[in-house]
Amino acid sequence: MADPATLAAIARAASAVLLNERTRKAVGWIVAAILSPLIVTVVLLCALLSGTADHNATALDLSWHGGVISGNVPEDYRGHIEDMRSSFAMLDTVIASVDGQMEDGGSLDATRVKAIFYALYFGADKPSGLAHLRYVDCFVTYEERTRQVDQEDGTITEETYIVAVPIASLPTVYVNISAAMGTAITPEDQANASEIYYRILYGGPAPTYGSDFDDWSNGLPLSDAPFIGADGFCSPVGESWRSVVTSEFGYRKDPFTGQAAGHGGIDLGMPKGTPIRAALPGTVYVVRYATSGYGYHVMIDHGGGFVTLYGHCSRLFVTEGQQVQAGEVIAEVGSTGRSTGNHLHFEVRINGEKQNPRSYLP
Repeated sequence: MADPATLAAIARAASAVLLNERTRKAVGWIVAAILSPLIVTVVLLCALLSGTADHNATALDLSWHGGVISGNVPEDYRGHIEDMRSSFAMLDTVIASVDGQMEDGGSLDATRVKAIFYALYFGADKPSGLAHLRYVDCFVTYEERTRQVDQEDGTITEETYIVAVPIASLPTVYVNISAAMGTAITPEDQANASEIYYRILYGGPAPTYGSDFDDWSNGLPLSDAPFIGADGFCSPVGESWRSVVTSEFGYRKDPFTGQAAGHGGIDLGMPKGTPIRAALPGTVYVVRYATSGYGYHVMIDHGGGFVTLYGHCSRLFVTEGQQVQAGEVIAEVGSTGRSTGNHLHFEVRINGEKQNPRSYLP
């Protein structure tokens, strides 16, 4: 049987290939034929080494929560887990120090800080040797403030002091990390960090479809901004949307099961790569590269509980926390996830309740 290092290399290559849907379909039979003697081992290693939307729960749990690392894990990969544990310990110390510089009980979201670190640096050469304080500082700004101090002689003096203030905008955080750490960060890296964040918060991967997804996504915090109204509502695929509707809102025959089932949006059949535009101004709050359910999808918060969802995309161009304008290109049409062909699945939700998009499309 091949040595662990060889198996690790095979698994990494297989994992990278499996993240690309087109390549995955093209090489599936080749992999099955060539690697059949190693298929069980490769599958196990892929489960341990996979990233992005199917990020590995085992490696994440071992890095985050500790525990015994199986002797079957290749030595170099064991080193990545152990190094990430050391990095997390150092990050916890730095985060506690920065929290001590905040006012009114403020604190950093330590889970978010470490999830992004894991997404960017797991598998890198000695991430424990990075400048952890410089990294954590990417999540805060420092403000000079003044306060009055009572002196022992009864006088009052004014002094200046420094306060750490958390940065609420994730896009700003990523810009800071890229500049401070010299790290090139892709939209896939950011989506991967979000998946890791969800796994840690909820104890497992976030759902990608059905009532579980609805419950999960409806539980995510939205902005306090008011809804500005549906005036200027933009068709995500252009003015000719009526001629490309392939499935309406409401009950229909499910294309996979053949059974009657609810359809929470409208399907707009368009060629792969067709630009998808934001229907209204808002803040992107979900960006996911899922391989099931809605596939690659985006959700935008338009204020007042008004949300739009864009599913089964082939490419995504936005990040969580990004502000977008009506008509701005946010993705491209595809057929990722639970899909039978290239189309945009478009939803409108108000306070978690799905609405017929025809009521809003121009």
